Amino acid sequence: MAEADIAYVATAGAAGLALAVSAWALRLRAQLNATVQAAQGQRAEAVSALGRYDGLLRAFDDVNLALTPEGAAAGPAVGPPELIARLAGVETQAGEAVLTRLRQTHADQLDALVREGQVFDGLIALDEVEPWRIEGRVAGGAAWLRLSPASSVTLTGMDAAESGLALLGDASPVPTWVVDGAGRLAWANRAWLVQVGADSLEQAVEKGLSFDRGADALVAEAGRLGVRQEGFRWTTGGGHRRAWRIVAEPAGGGAVTAFALDATEAEETRDTLRRHVEAHDETLNHLADAVAIFGPAKRLAFHNTAFQTLFDLDPAWLDERPTHAELLDRLRQRRRLPEVVDYAGWKARELDFYGAAQASPDDSWSLPDGRTLRVVRQPHPLGGILLIFSDITGELQLRSRYNAQIQVQTATLDKLNDAVAVFGSDGRLRLHNEAFETFWNLSGDRIAAAADFDALAELCKAVLPDPALWLGLKARVADPDPESRVAISGEGRTNDGRVAAWQTRPLPDGATLVAFSDVTARRGLEQALVQREQALAESQALKREFVGSVSYELRTPLTTIVGYSELLETLGDLPERSRQHAGAIRIAASQLARSIDDVLDMAQIDAGEMELSLGDVRVCDLLAQAAEKVRPKVEGRGATLTVACPTDLKPIRADHHRIGQALDHLLENAARAVSEGGAVSLSAEGTPSEVRLSVSDTGRGIPYHLQPHVFDRFVRRERGGPGVALALVKALVELHGGWAEVESEPGKGAIFILHLPISAAPVAAAPELQLEPTPGRA
Repeated sequence: MAEADIAYVATAGAAGLALAVSAWALRLRAQLNATVQAAQGQRAEAVSALGRYDGLLRAFDDVNLALTPEGAAAGPAVGPPELIARLAGVETQAGEAVLTRLRQTHADQLDALVREGQVFDGLIALDEVEPWRIEGRVAGGAAWLRLSPASSVTLTGMDAAESGLALLGDASPVPTWVVDGAGRLAWANRAWLVQVGADSLEQAVEKGLSFDRGADALVAEAGRLGVRQEGFRWTTGGGHRRAWRIVAEPAGGGAVTAFALDATEAEETRDTLRRHVEAHDETLNHLADAVAIFGPAKRLAFHNTAFQTLFDLDPAWLDERPTHAELLDRLRQRRRLPEVVDYAGWKARELDFYGAAQASPDDSWSLPDGRTLRVVRQPHPLGGILLIFSDITGELQLRSRYNAQIQVQTATLDKLNDAVAVFGSDGRLRLHNEAFETFWNLSGDRIAAAADFDALAELCKAVLPDPALWLGLKARVADPDPESRVAISGEGRTNDGRVAAWQTRPLPDGATLVAFSDVTARRGLEQALVQREQALAESQALKREFVGSVSYELRTPLTTIVGYSELLETLGDLPERSRQHAGAIRIAASQLARSIDDVLDMAQIDAGEMELSLGDVRVCDLLAQAAEKVRPKVEGRGATLTVACPTDLKPIRADHHRIGQALDHLLENAARAVSEGGAVSLSAEGTPSEVRLSVSDTGRGIPYHLQPHVFDRFVRRERGGPGVALALVKALVELHGGWAEVESEPGKGAIFILHLPISAAPVAAAPELQLEPTPGRA
């Protein structure tokens, strides 16, 4: 191709390329203009939206702040100027100022928000006006903070519930506080501050005050686990001990809201109830009756000691809380239930009591071992059933014995001859016997109709019309004064001439027994006895006078006989035989005179006219004198006489003559009883209170049937004599305040013992001879 062609072609190509480039440039410019116009439109819309969003953020009562990835403020805080001024004071530095204050309490939450995108919210005290709510969120790859006053927050749903703590917490009487994620106190209401003794939150933070260490541990556990925690704590403050129920609720971002609910009253009530239950259980344990309580599930909830003892059950098994059915089965195995034919039906009826609305009538169980139990079933106020078992075996036995005794007493009263009536303290007739109806001639129906004392007295006045008597009896029956309820007695005469004796006796139960008896025959007999006694006294006086007169009349001729017989014995020209006769007459006359003297002494003692001449008597000398008097008679019968007397025996206070007289009679009695080769002994023995004088012989003794009567007067004995001497011995010893006894075995002799006091009783002596002072005189 030629160069011109090449140039043409090149020129044409360049022209076409230029045209093409121009067309492309025009087209590209058109597109660029369209893009610029679209971008300008979008910018205008963005600026408009940004203005709306900025106005929106400033229109509400909250402050928003964006954070850089390093955690610094991405710009100024956005919000109403007055709120920003409350937070920072200077609007241009509001972002950094707010962050500086927030890092004092929420540094960990801010770092977690920027680095890891962990959202959080909570309450914080940023000024002295009110708490602020802080929220940390992530949006558009940036971290945002939102702060709003608690008073300006208007939320619904869960937000409103969460913000309620800020609105109500400060005025709530419940101590409430908020701990941030770092475990530091972020906020507390007034109740919490009062409880810990702080004036403000800053003071509490500065002093490191805490509600309770246990509560702090519970709050820390809730923040660590992010799970609600509850606990119970006791605190002491202001001189009072209080119980608190601590509730720790996680609030997000590691913060925890804690509540301290006052449970003091509930705990005190629970403690009082516990003590009451324990006291109730302790009281039931001291009851003699067996008590068992089954709960609504029909399991044993409580039993006292008497229940375990009554049925002899294993305490460990009872502590396992068996069911009612299991208990019945165990009792049946141990034969502690009544023997029934249909046990299944009986058991079902026992368990049906759980549905009863009211207590069932008392039941009784007769056990195979012979015991009888009273069973009481009643619904328990807390559900279930209460069972009470009482062993009434002894009660039934006592009741049976009581009824038998009542029947015996009634039958006994009916057998009495006296008319007996018993009145209660209310004056009503309780019981009477058949003799009461007969005595007053009243029927049982009339007596039953007149039940009180006044009505019965009106019926009885027809027989014994003595108003004073019935008025006095009413005072004894109805008057509750103890001085009026004394036993009294008296007599009266009925209209038919009977003599009625009456008496009252107060009974232990407040009742009064009134008894009437017909003593007409008794009074007649007593009058006859009085007359007989008077006649007997007169005859005794006549007898004593006769005995005295006869004795005196006999003593005169006996004195003459004794005198002349002694004179005859002295005559020298009298034959020996006549002299012996005169001696026999003298001896017989002397014995007769002595017997007469004994009779006179007995008469004087019977009349109470004998007086003792008391003095100091040496017992050994008295025994020696008495022995010398009787020794010739004893030795004349071929027997021996011995005297035994301690040398240290002290003198006694007695009548020397009368004691010697008693010894003479005993020695003469022994001399008559002893035979040849026998022995008579006279002895004395002293004790601290008396002296015993004994006269014994080896004669033939006294038969057993005569020994009780040996000291009786005028009883003829085989040993001779009219029986006055031994009776006189006994009377003389008793006159000294002593007593006499005899010991004898037939064929082996007899022993007569005189018990004489150291000092004779002064009443037996003449007044002028009472040398010792009497009681009551100086």
